[in-house]
Amino acid sequence: MKKTLLTLITGTLLATSAWAEPATYTTDPNHTFVRFSYSHLGYSTQLSRFDKVSGTITLDQAAKTGSADITIDTRSANTGSAQFNEHIQGEDFLNTAAYPTATFKSTQMTFKGDTPDELMGNLTLKGITRPVTLKVTSFKCMPHPMLKKDACGADAVAHVKRTDFNMGKYAPYVGDEVTLTVSVEAIKQ
Repeated sequence: MKKTLLTLITGTLLATSAWAEPATYTTDPNHTFVRFSYSHLGYSTQLSRFDKVSGTITLDQAAKTGSADITIDTRSANTGSAQFNEHIQGEDFLNTAAYPTATFKSTQMTFKGDTPDELMGNLTLKGITRPVTLKVTSFKCMPHPMLKKDACGADAVAHVKRTDFNMGKYAPYVGDEVTLTVSVEAIKQ
């Protein structure tokens, strides 16, 4: 009886300590996207996304710390229109010929209880770096049912100004404020 109880306690402690260590996750390219939306002349909210996003996320839930290092292929901007894709990737906006990537590198992650709440960091777009805070709106970690590996997923939102990144053409008629909505799924390495 004592040996069974000792084995059970030891197994529980080992399982707990394994979960308590920092873990690194690689983003799933098929389920990770950054969407951007803005007001178009007050008529409508335009919705677009970047189709190619990659990166790593480190998470230590026991210590309530984490980080993210994300790269966005700006040439993958997808507005739903080939003509508008070319327009938004031009010099007045993303200027993808000169700046084919944007990056987000976190500086701090805060938790609310056991769940990440905000991710503060630096967004570099068109060679300009500005602080950005991503508010986490949903978060879940669990074994992936198909890959048989641990995985985490989250949704987060941030607001930036186009003019802060030298993309202010047509402002204020075309909204200066852009909402960034991030959906990420990442697999433990």
